[in-house]
Amino acid sequence: MSNIKTWISAARPRTLFLAAAAVILGSGLALNDSSFSVETFVWTFLLAVSIQILANFANDLGDYEKGTDTTGKREGPTRALQSGNINKRQMKTALLVSVTLVAFFGITSIWRSIGWQKGGLIMLIVGALSIFAALFYTMGKHAYGYKGWGDLSAFLFFGPVPVLGTYYLHTGQLNWHPLFPAIGLGFISDMILNVNNMRDIDNDRLSGKITVAAKLGINKAKVYHALLTLGVFACFLEYSIMFEPSVWYKYLYAIVFIFLLHILMGIRNKSKQELDPYLKFTSLSGFFLTVLFSICIIV
Repeated sequence: MSNIKTWISAARPRTLFLAAAAVILGSGLALNDSSFSVETFVWTFLLAVSIQILANFANDLGDYEKGTDTTGKREGPTRALQSGNINKRQMKTALLVSVTLVAFFGITSIWRSIGWQKGGLIMLIVGALSIFAALFYTMGKHAYGYKGWGDLSAFLFFGPVPVLGTYYLHTGQLNWHPLFPAIGLGFISDMILNVNNMRDIDNDRLSGKITVAAKLGINKAKVYHALLTLGVFACFLEYSIMFEPSVWYKYLYAIVFIFLLHILMGIRNKSKQELDPYLKFTSLSGFFLTVLFSICIIV
């Protein structure tokens, strides 16, 4: 029987920072518009973290079933199923529990914030699509993560969808101005995925897994990463320039850009086998960027 440490490892704690970042960013934008609920924040936080864990479990199972984790060429930490510490039956049970928790947190978030009359059913559909995206990234015969659609999904479901969804649950309305930082967070999500895919580029090609990095090759994938980094800068700065153009302390969050540039320079000079630490660095940088940005727009 697998122990608690094995399951914590399978949940991949280092990926949870970005899930939390989306809720923090959406809530900060809502608070800046004078509409914030602690209860909504708690429920959406639990929802975001549970979706990320669901995605991690599903990714573990899907890659294992397709043989992607068992080629002997994979870089990075050993996966739960790959190690043998968790078997397929246990992982499928964990997936069922995770889907149940996501559904519970999602329904409760909607019910306790906007109810079912004001866009609640639309939010429910968005939630169902999020579950679908989490499950079938690597699972199933037509897993879209194996067909080159992973970056688009990561961008949408770890950027605009959770940020704007959180904002809507707080405010009961959609505005265009939160879209810029939401897109910026989507770019950070793609940066994390791109580091992962650059690290695993040889293994993915061997397994028949099509990713943007596998299509581009390692050198062009690093250029793609640089463009994503510039996109992050542009999106967050655009919001500040539009709404607080002359208040200097509203730009203090930009200090995190230094760390993102440091990560970019590090990735540029590292081999594929040396990229794994940059997953954690990028995730933490994205988290702290959203925290500082939220503080800057509120104060």
